Amino acid sequence: MPVISFANAKGGAGKTTAALLLATELAGQGHRVAIIDCDPQQWITQWAEISGPLHNLEVISQVSVASLQCHLREMRDQVDFFVIDLAGARDALVTTAIGLSDHVMIPVQGSAMDAKGAAQILDLLAMMKEKANLAIPHSVVLTRVTSMVTTKALLAIKGLLAARGVNVLNTPIGERIAFKELFETGGTLRTLDAARVSNLDKARENAAAFAQEVVRLMPARVVRSGKSRLVASGRLAA
Repeated sequence: MPVISFANAKGGAGKTTAALLLATELAGQGHRVAIIDCDPQQWITQWAEISGPLHNLEVISQVSVASLQCHLREMRDQVDFFVIDLAGARDALVTTAIGLSDHVMIPVQGSAMDAKGAAQILDLLAMMKEKANLAIPHSVVLTRVTSMVTTKALLAIKGLLAARGVNVLNTPIGERIAFKELFETGGTLRTLDAARVSNLDKARENAAAFAQEVVRLMPARVVRSGKSRLVASGRLAA
C-alpha cells in the first residue's frame, strides 16, 4: 500500500499530469488506486467528473491536513496504491503529505523556475531528515520533454541533479497531445480513440514505462488485485 506524492513548490511543472498518468496506468494494470487530490486547482477532480466511474480508481477531493491521515488509515486495506497530487506550494498540507509518503516524485521541466520549485521540496526533505530523522525516498521525473530536448541535454540535467545525490528517473514524460486530451475528454490512455489522437501508441508506451519504473522504486512488492472493481470517482470528503 505505497503512498506516492507528487510535489513541486512551483505550479505548472507537469505534476498533475504525471500523477494522473501513474494512477490510471496502475489501475489499468489491475491495481486498486486512490488518487488524493490536494491541489486547490482540483484538475484531477474535474477529470474524474468528466470521466465518470472507472475500474479500480477512486478520486478523493476536498482534503485537509486533518483528514489526510484518516483517508490513508481508513483505506489502506482497500487499495494497492495511494497517489497524492499536491499543490504547487510549500504549505502545511504539502509538508504533511510528504511526511506520510513512501516515495516523493518531484516533476521538473527544463526551466530555472521549475528547478527552484524542486529545490524547495528537496530542502524540505533534507530538513525532515535532519530535524525529525525522517528519511523519505524521492526522485525527480523530467516532464514535458519535447523532441527538441536532446539525449545529451537530458544527461546533463541528470548529471547536475545526481551531483546533489538526487535520483532521476530514466523515463521522462514527453509533451504529448494525448496527455492533454485526458483533461479535455476524461477517461484514460486506454480508452482514447487512436483514430482521433495522434501518436497515442507512443503516449501509452511512455506512461507504461514511467509506471513500471516508479513501481520498481517502491519499498515492497505490490501484488496485483485478482479482480477489477468498479468504484465511483470524485468522492468528496471533509
